[in-house]
Amino acid sequence: MLEKMEELNHEDVIKEFNSLTKDAERVQVETLRRILEENGNAEYLNSFGLNGRTDLASFKACVPLSTHKDLEPYIQRIADGDASPVLTGKPITAISLSSGTTQGKPKFLPFNDELVKSTMQIFRTSYAFRNREFPLKNGKALQFIYGSKQFKTAGGLPASTATTNVYRCSQFKNTMKSMQSQCCSPDEVIFGPSFDQSLYCHLLCGLIYREEIQVVSSTFAHSIIHAFRTFEQIWEELCTDIEEGVLSSRVTSQSVRNAMSRILKPDPELADLIRKKCKGLNDWCGTIPVIFPNVKYVYGILTGSMEPYLKKLRHYAGTLPLVCADYGSSEGWIGANVNPKLLPESATFAVLPDIGYFEFIPLRENPEDQKPEKTAATLLYSELEPVGLTEVKVGEEYEIILTSFAGLYRYRLGDVVKVMGFYNSTPKLQFVCRRSLILTVNIDKNTEKDLQLSVEAASKLLVNESIEVVDFTSHVDMSSEPGHYVIFWELNGEAKEDVIAECCNCLDRSFIDAGYVGSRKSNAIGPLELRIVMKGTFQKILQHYLNHGAAFSQFKTPRFVGLSNGGVLNILTDNVVKSYFSTAFS
Repeated sequence: MLEKMEELNHEDVIKEFNSLTKDAERVQVETLRRILEENGNAEYLNSFGLNGRTDLASFKACVPLSTHKDLEPYIQRIADGDASPVLTGKPITAISLSSGTTQGKPKFLPFNDELVKSTMQIFRTSYAFRNREFPLKNGKALQFIYGSKQFKTAGGLPASTATTNVYRCSQFKNTMKSMQSQCCSPDEVIFGPSFDQSLYCHLLCGLIYREEIQVVSSTFAHSIIHAFRTFEQIWEELCTDIEEGVLSSRVTSQSVRNAMSRILKPDPELADLIRKKCKGLNDWCGTIPVIFPNVKYVYGILTGSMEPYLKKLRHYAGTLPLVCADYGSSEGWIGANVNPKLLPESATFAVLPDIGYFEFIPLRENPEDQKPEKTAATLLYSELEPVGLTEVKVGEEYEIILTSFAGLYRYRLGDVVKVMGFYNSTPKLQFVCRRSLILTVNIDKNTEKDLQLSVEAASKLLVNESIEVVDFTSHVDMSSEPGHYVIFWELNGEAKEDVIAECCNCLDRSFIDAGYVGSRKSNAIGPLELRIVMKGTFQKILQHYLNHGAAFSQFKTPRFVGLSNGGVLNILTDNVVKSYFSTAFS
């Protein structure tokens, strides 16, 4: 009876969402009022003379736009033990860490119960729409999720990644259970001390419960790919464990071994079945539906920096739908995927108007005849005054501004989004790119999206060689004049010299920004350099981050590596096996 009572009624959730989004403007005003009422005595707000006012006009007139740099001193005071109302009325009880893959080190961010509530709300909302399209029965999920190490700040606050803070909450388990998406692995595996041991046990649990698995998921697409690349290498060992009922000696954590001993029993018949399934696969195409026959879809963040992994993910998923997870960041959530049948490349996210107050800076690229001051930190746009959630226009691009219940006020997330339409009166957003510039030498400006498109174009030249780009990143080399772009590629095999040379030329030609093309023609930017690195190099980069306390659940390959990220840059340069320089503009 209890199980039945806990089951989520997705139609009720959809009705609630419809009600929220019918008058999103009113909900936004009310949400801002609640945020300012709850945090009216916060030092940060009162330093700008807000003095307890909760109306929109006063808020926008008094409180300026902010970045993490502006809030960092206040967050640090909280982390150091200041229990006064610094950013919020109620004390912040934990610190979240960003992934740290962009700047090389994680940022401290405030975390509280309101963030847990909004996380569960967005999970329930998107699940309701998914379940309408892809109904789940009572089963389990193979979730490749990993907790990170938790530590205490100087002031005694627990600090961990945002995902780990969520995984540790009882609400997370209850929500997953109500969504019939309970992880098939025990907590000891999720929070195990070793990523490699946890991954091994996730795969083993998935195989044991193969008939019950309905969803394969992880935070990011590359996590799922990494899991099944690993499966290709260790499937025989996993089968032996199942056959004998004894866990491999590679798992050394006693707590993990104890937890797995309650699940793992000798099952020679299952082991033989999995062996036959694996041997029958052609180049591991369609692994997921073959090994897990009742899976309905593959789920995770598949947009933005994850798009380059879609081809390989489709290889493993076969004909299974790839469904995009929701849109958010370590700072907070933004929108839910209410159109789960859309391809990842077309995914949109409907903003939940009651989980924060949202503003949008309309963006227009600076005209050619303007010569604004330019830095390597920000993509250049002519900025207009921020507009409200319901004032955005379809087809236009904006930067998102977030005011949250966790002490972020008019906070620039740095994400560029495009408005693709509306769900009732709330906008449906498509992620475009991070606003930060990653590649610039002269008057050029190329974003992560530009890099991604360039790599996609060049990698097509490898198809006839049956070679894939395993992963990639970039760097700007200013050690000699003129400076030039450097692209690092890891390949899954050896391609012919002339093919790689043409890939290098294609990369160079595919950056179509006028500033770049003009600078290349005038030799103000040197020839693009393609550096091929040894197999396993990006695995070393992953390990570098894990060794420094990052969580695999939040890890994203940095698409640009600057001099400030010296550890990763050293790994890349130490593993280069061959370099090629473009002749595209010769």
